[in-house]
Amino acid sequence: MDQKTHTTDDGKQIIILAPTGRLDITTAWQFRLKLQECISRVSPHVVVNLSQVNFIDSSGLTSLVAGMRDADKVKGSFRICNVHPEAKLVFEVTMMDSVFEIFETESEALEGVPRRVAS
Repeated sequence: MDQKTHTTDDGKQIIILAPTGRLDITTAWQFRLKLQECISRVSPHVVVNLSQVNFIDSSGLTSLVAGMRDADKVKGSFRICNVHPEAKLVFEVTMMDSVFEIFETESEALEGVPRRVAS
């Protein structure tokens, strides 16, 4: 799994995770742990690039939902981009495409991360 960090103009760090292959019962738990670690230790803002994931099952979707919830808990953001055509069908059939913020490209997902509002 590839991991990069992007820093926005205002200094916010965004983690970009790019899993490869299958996101299924054999790999989802490891991916879930990686998401947790990144959100708690590096940044609450995450972009998951799924361009190299050609299969997602319910375990994979569950790990993505858990990551989104973790980011929400710490007022972060969770975006998905570059969904592989074969995996896109899973999002559509399960209607998860309406739950996640899904972007066509990584740069669009990075631009879409909201700026933190001073409180």
